[in-house]
Amino acid sequence: MIFSFIVLFTIVKSQAQKDFQGMVTYESKTNTSDLKMGENREMTPEIQKMIDERMKKMSEKTFHLYFDRTSSVYEEEEKLDAPGTQGGGNMRMMASFTGGGGKLYKNVKDKSYTIDKELMGKAFLVKDSLVKLDWKMTGETKQIGNYTCYKATAVQAVSQSDFRNYRRKNQEDEKKSKDEKEEKEKSTNFMDQLEMPKEVTVTAWYTPDIPINQGPENYWGLPGLILEVSNGKTTILSSKVVMNTKDKKEIKAPTGGKEVTQKEYDEIVVKKMAEMREMYKGGQGRNMRFGG
Repeated sequence: MIFSFIVLFTIVKSQAQKDFQGMVTYESKTNTSDLKMGENREMTPEIQKMIDERMKKMSEKTFHLYFDRTSSVYEEEEKLDAPGTQGGGNMRMMASFTGGGGKLYKNVKDKSYTIDKELMGKAFLVKDSLVKLDWKMTGETKQIGNYTCYKATAVQAVSQSDFRNYRRKNQEDEKKSKDEKEEKEKSTNFMDQLEMPKEVTVTAWYTPDIPINQGPENYWGLPGLILEVSNGKTTILSSKVVMNTKDKKEIKAPTGGKEVTQKEYDEIVVKKMAEMREMYKGGQGRNMRFGG
């Protein structure tokens, strides 16, 4: 009798965990003012406008997080581009560096993640361990939708493959002369004007009302679902929360592509960025291809 009760309890518990599922829609916005190429004598105003509009579109994305008690899938909402707005190969490559593309699977029980990425026509499967941030609770609260949220902050090492973290060099240096600054802005190789910080401060708002250890992107580790997070120049804010939907989402890790660690993938991206910089110096940014 006792054995039968234990078996029944285990089945009921397993079914309850399987049935528990939710979905959050997040709106992600990145300040891309530092990434504008500035004046370029070889570029028509129409082309410049198209590039600026494309950059703006890449900086504003919608994502969906599907979660159960221990795992989640985070993926970008697919949107159709209007004809003629693709912006060429280099713009598509830049899009892959700005937090979009791929399905991110997180398992907080195993403390692991998997994400499929495409870089210049080649598929990668990045598999690695989740990084646990040293969250500091501040005690501050605010309302996000119907949920009371609590503030937490942490310092995070910057991923070298995340183009959103680039910023202008010496932008706080007031000693630069006006002529030097103007000449810098006119440089056709805009990537020489950028640098990557080593770390950023992350601010997260989580709600204990949904007591799961999940959040957007690779954020986790708080005693409640993260509904908002600010990371450097990017803010990700929830716009919709749905609990226990009738239509269940299959939450599993993506497959396919060359399996690499996050460090290995970052090194590949850094290498491609260096190649792109050299292409721009030679004025040949159009025909770059992925090799090796």
